[in-house]
Amino acid sequence: MSDFEDEEGVDEPVLDDENEEEGTEEEEKPPENPLTEEMLADSLSLMCKTGDGLAHAYVRLDVHEKELTDISILNCFIHLRYVDVSGNQLMDISSLNSLTHLLTLKADRNALHSAKLDELPYLQIASFANNKIMDTEGINHPLLEQLNLSFNEIVEVTGFDPVKLDRLRVMELRGNKLMTTVGLSSLPNLKELYLAANTIRTLEGLDRLEHLASLHLRDNQIEKLDGFSENMKNLQYLNLRGNNVTDMKEIAKLKCLPLLRALLLMECPVSDEDDYRIEVLISLRRLERLDKDEYTDDERQEAEEIYEQRRQEEALAAGTQEVIHTDDDD
Repeated sequence: MSDFEDEEGVDEPVLDDENEEEGTEEEEKPPENPLTEEMLADSLSLMCKTGDGLAHAYVRLDVHEKELTDISILNCFIHLRYVDVSGNQLMDISSLNSLTHLLTLKADRNALHSAKLDELPYLQIASFANNKIMDTEGINHPLLEQLNLSFNEIVEVTGFDPVKLDRLRVMELRGNKLMTTVGLSSLPNLKELYLAANTIRTLEGLDRLEHLASLHLRDNQIEKLDGFSENMKNLQYLNLRGNNVTDMKEIAKLKCLPLLRALLLMECPVSDEDDYRIEVLISLRRLERLDKDEYTDDERQEAEEIYEQRRQEEALAAGTQEVIHTDDDD
């Protein structure tokens, strides 16, 4: 029996007969189509002074969706600051290492297996979405603020230098193959983290992200809400939609988040519980919005009354238990 037959909705991979025993054949390379001087002439714009102020040069290059396979000519265009090479067939962008004035790089929708580049001292925004990148090594640009690695094949986060990446504020890793959040703790200044559509089961290391304000974990495989802590004192938005949270008791683990105001749990099994909205509010009394709807004054009043009633019942039960223990001691 095939390993895939038990998995509903998963097609068995088709192997080439001639290579079945030797593994899949090498990735077919597209026809050569290098970036030329003629193409550059139509793609350069924004004339600015060079760094020394003594000359002028074009600083913006847009060659998206040109079916390019080679951009090595860019070695000579060291003054470029804004580069868009998205939507091509590039497997190598090492020629960008010479662009030491680069501020923004868009390299989405190519055939890259790595986002590794030499340290680019001024790079602030970099996007490598929809490639075939398998790791996060070699991304250490000291002024980087936004990094997009969504829809690649990354299994584990490694190689991030917290000193070099201390300015990184927005990280996108949606649609990869992550099973855990280990490795993200080395980015302590993150404010927005996008991890939707992975296969994450456990949350580890996130408690070190004390500046994190928005955390997107939609469509993963999370059952337990361990991994949060009071150190995450700035987290306001948490999206857990489409996960496997089944027990309402897990929601109480989010009490440690003092600024949590918006929580998404729709399409989790727990959202089918009776009085779901009220029970969540009883656990998280400062919450302002659950799923798509803000809490009404009536809901708040009902939750507060139930909370107070339960608190009194627990206090009474604790007092009764104390009396029983005292009698036993006598």
